[in-house]
Amino acid sequence: MRLSGRERAYDFVKNQLLTDPQVQGTFINEQVVADQLGVSRTPIREALLMLAAQQLVELVPKRGAYVAPMSGRELTELVEARGVIERHAATFACHDGPVAEMRDALAAQHLLRSAGQAREFIEADTRFHDALVRSTGNDILTRTYEGLRDRQNRAGRIALANVPGRQDSVLTEHAAILDALAEQDVERARQAIDAHLRETLRVQLIS
Repeated sequence: MRLSGRERAYDFVKNQLLTDPQVQGTFINEQVVADQLGVSRTPIREALLMLAAQQLVELVPKRGAYVAPMSGRELTELVEARGVIERHAATFACHDGPVAEMRDALAAQHLLRSAGQAREFIEADTRFHDALVRSTGNDILTRTYEGLRDRQNRAGRIALANVPGRQDSVLTEHAAILDALAEQDVERARQAIDAHLRETLRVQLIS
């Protein structure tokens, strides 16, 4: 199915511009984006309105859409929210189904270890954590976690771009979580999740 101009603009800004370290702290040039996508400025503006409603960009009168860098408070609160959900999910993930899904996602991340595949690496990262959270069987909790995804992806992509070796450390941290879950050691899994999220926040705060 062919995407509309607005849908293409929304996807491009959210997944390309907002995750680009060089775009943080700048205004989006509507005409440049329109030229890149081969559309008029109208769908670009519509997409920016949608992103502003999600608080992913700030619309400044007479200036346009501003890409505000994620603040330390925002990053901290994001990781705190993830921690509450993921630690709870560890109780339910110590079974063959979730472990197999997470193992597949981790294997994909190993294959995607390159600077040119950061987006795909983060997508596999998302699959890893989503499988963990879905194991709760709690639809409200799962939807709440999914609501954090855009900010998680943005922070993760920027960290990968700015912090050398972050992919390798993510693989090690994910393996520790997976090993504990495979051994049905919930407490060790929670400790591994905490360690992963602490390092995630540390890296994101310096990136």
